[in-house]
Amino acid sequence: MTRYHSFSVPYHFLAFLVCFILVHASPAAADKPTELVDKVCNQTSNYTLCVEALYSDSRTPDADSYTLAFISFGLAYTNANNIRDYYIAELLKNTSSQDYHYRLETCSHDYLRAVSKLEEAYNDLNSETFFGLAELAGIASEASDHCQDAFKGISSPPLGSRNGDLKRLCEIGAIIAKLFTGSS
Repeated sequence: MTRYHSFSVPYHFLAFLVCFILVHASPAAADKPTELVDKVCNQTSNYTLCVEALYSDSRTPDADSYTLAFISFGLAYTNANNIRDYYIAELLKNTSSQDYHYRLETCSHDYLRAVSKLEEAYNDLNSETFFGLAELAGIASEASDHCQDAFKGISSPPLGSRNGDLKRLCEIGAIIAKLFTGSS
C-alpha cells in the first residue's frame, strides 16, 4: 500500500500553479479581451497581468461586471489563502532565525487579514452589497504592503513578488467594484 507523506505537496503545487498562471499564462482568448475586461484592465497598473489573471477563469469571455467581480475577488482570495496556508506556513517550518520567524508571523497575520477582508467582499457580492467592495479590496492590498514592510532591510524578501501579485489582484477587484458604485 502506498502512503502519502502529507497533503502539503499537492497544495504547494496548487499554489505554484495559480501563481504561475497569473504571471505566465497567455490564453488565446485574452489576445482580444472583451470590452469590459479591456475597460477594467486599462485602469490597472499592469494591463497584461490583469487580462491574464481574469482570463485564467473560463467564465471571463462571457462575464458581465457581476461575474467579473466574483472572478477577481475569487482570484485574490485564493491567492492570499494559498500564500498564507501553504507558502508562509512552509517558510515558518523551515526557518531557525527568530527574527525571520517573527517577520513571517507578521506576514501570516497580514495574509489572514487579507483573506478575511476578501471573504467579506465575496459575501457582500453574494448579498449584492457593493458599496464596501473597493474598501475591502484596499484593506487586503494594505495587508500585502504591511507584510512587505516587515522585511525592510532584507535584500531578497521571501514574499516580494507574492505581495505584489496580491496587491495587483486586489487592484482589479477595486476597479470592478467602482463599476457598481459609479465612483472613480
